[in-house]
Amino acid sequence: MSISISDVVPLTHARAQLSELAEQAKSGAEKIITKNGESYVALIDADRLDYYHRLERERIHLLLIDDARRGLADVLAGRTQDADTALAGLQKARAKPATSKRKRG
Repeated sequence: MSISISDVVPLTHARAQLSELAEQAKSGAEKIITKNGESYVALIDADRLDYYHRLERERIHLLLIDDARRGLADVLAGRTQDADTALAGLQKARAKPATSKRKRG
């Protein structure tokens, strides 16, 4: 859905016309409310907001599934370490910059 100039409403106008704007949002319009000439908040139907939240959760789930797929591919290809070895390597890498900084200063 594209936003038209009539969907951009200054906050002062929105205060005076809230009921009308709410009805328009309930009918499917999305309103951008501005403050000092810049976008401030959006007025949208609550069901549409819920839909947007569900889409975001689905996107997160798809990203997690993709991470798991890549992890399984790493296991199958033998690109793994046991947890103790991995943690020791991370701790060693973190300790190097701190040691290097102290020697310079």
